[in-house]
Amino acid sequence: MVKKIMGCIREYKKASVLTPIFVAMEVVVECIIPFYIAKLVNLISAGCELGVIVKYGLILILLAFISLSFGVLSGAFCATASCGFAKNLRHDLFNKVQDFSFSNIDKFSTSSLVTRLTTDVNNVQMAYMMIIRIAVRCPFMLIFALTMAFVMCPRLSTIFVAIIPFLAFSLFLIIRKAMPLFNSVFKKYDRLNNSVQENVRGMRVVKSFVREDYEKKKFAAAADDVCGDFTKAEKIVALNSPIMQFAMYAAMILVSFFGAKLIIGTSGSAMQVGELSSLLTYGMQILSSLMMLSMIFVMLTISSASINRIGEVLCEESTIKNCENPELEVKSGSIDFENVSFKYHKKAEKMALKNINLHINSGETVGILGGTGSSKTTLIQLIPRLYDATEGCVKVGGTDVRNYDIETLRNAVSVVLQKNVLFSGTIKENLRWGDENASDEDIKRVCELACADEFINTMPKGYDTYIEQGGTNVSGGQKQRLCIARALLKKPKILILDDSTSAVDTKTDALIRKAFATEIPDTTKIIIAQRVSSVQDADKIIIMDDGEIAAIGTHDELLQSSDIYKEVYYSQNKAGDDNART
Repeated sequence: MVKKIMGCIREYKKASVLTPIFVAMEVVVECIIPFYIAKLVNLISAGCELGVIVKYGLILILLAFISLSFGVLSGAFCATASCGFAKNLRHDLFNKVQDFSFSNIDKFSTSSLVTRLTTDVNNVQMAYMMIIRIAVRCPFMLIFALTMAFVMCPRLSTIFVAIIPFLAFSLFLIIRKAMPLFNSVFKKYDRLNNSVQENVRGMRVVKSFVREDYEKKKFAAAADDVCGDFTKAEKIVALNSPIMQFAMYAAMILVSFFGAKLIIGTSGSAMQVGELSSLLTYGMQILSSLMMLSMIFVMLTISSASINRIGEVLCEESTIKNCENPELEVKSGSIDFENVSFKYHKKAEKMALKNINLHINSGETVGILGGTGSSKTTLIQLIPRLYDATEGCVKVGGTDVRNYDIETLRNAVSVVLQKNVLFSGTIKENLRWGDENASDEDIKRVCELACADEFINTMPKGYDTYIEQGGTNVSGGQKQRLCIARALLKKPKILILDDSTSAVDTKTDALIRKAFATEIPDTTKIIIAQRVSSVQDADKIIIMDDGEIAAIGTHDELLQSSDIYKEVYYSQNKAGDDNART
């Protein structure tokens, strides 16, 4: 999983390698500076001339400038590497989600994917920045500063060595307690984001039912839950700082006490004032490095949960893939279901579709009727391979859909789904999702077929009218007609309308169906509807019931043979003959 994530470094490998190199050089120079300061202090104590002080002063200024240069370079390369890594990570995550099948998408909630693309990526970016810079700097500083401290005074340097195990054990206990809390908090983040997303999307429903207070309480409960876990985790992590501060100042006091005693007791023969001042500097560097290392471990503890969550998405393999030598041409719009059964999950006990056998000729208009939950939508989702059949096979143009190139198949099948989606942009930009190279004449033509031109022409900017996100500035019926026009622009061999005229009046619905019959006679048209009038003139009508085909036939045939169809028809046509119902 970590290897998969590290693969996102790519073109930023150079910056990632140069960062620790310059950090190491910066550390070496920083550790040399106290050594020269000790010499200068000893020389001043011995009464040296001004020239010697100037000489050492210039050396220290030069070393400080070199250290600063290395620090600036390491910071610049670190920023480039970490930001570039995060950019690639978001890019790969987004592309991975785009390649997911519906089965994969069902596995992750929308709010969870948003959290992974934002909060989790930010955590991983911070962790990576600390790894290539601070996590390199601290061990280097610890080793070099400890080495120089032993060069200055081996006896006093053992104080620093004695403190290290105590700090390491304290850090281990902190991480052990905090890690489970950080792991759980991100799952609660998903629920919090889900509450926000659901509320914003359904704002009109919330206001129409006056449920603002309920939604506020629900959000507050989710926010308090996240806050509670974070507070517990932060309280534990906060212990790190006082423990480190205690160890640091205890070490400084011990070094100062025994150092002063050593200088006075030996009259400066064992140690001079310069060595003591430098030893205190090295001590600060050693203990500061330990403190920074503890912060790195805490950050890595937080980000490890994010790494796992991102890795889950990157390692998820799409359940729908191209075969080795896929077909690149869909010959016709004929459709065959041969002994097809389907369930949404391998562990599901019940099949959503059972023993479906169906043949649709190219160019036919087919209606599908059935009650809620009868698997009408599930049936048509197998045609463009949004899902794969669990048993049996689905054929388009006489070829198993699994043998087609996915892009080729889906370009030949236009689906106007139950939930119509428009994106922010002009009407033209939305329609060109069907064909990005479509001319203005092509766009106007499909809008005429979908009866969308009548309301577009009344808008001040016509086809350049801006559509708000989600199509909130157009009505449900207008949105449906725009989505139908967009689907027609693909010039598909199969056109599927999944209850896509439910918000359109019956007159417009009839005009759209008439246009389909005369303008695209060679296109296979599948219409899922609730109104019998929408499918009454179809070449055949399929009645679905509990995932099975209950009946197939024309309108007249089904009135004679199907009780389900008769019940639906007469319930929608109350003026029908009462005797015919019986």
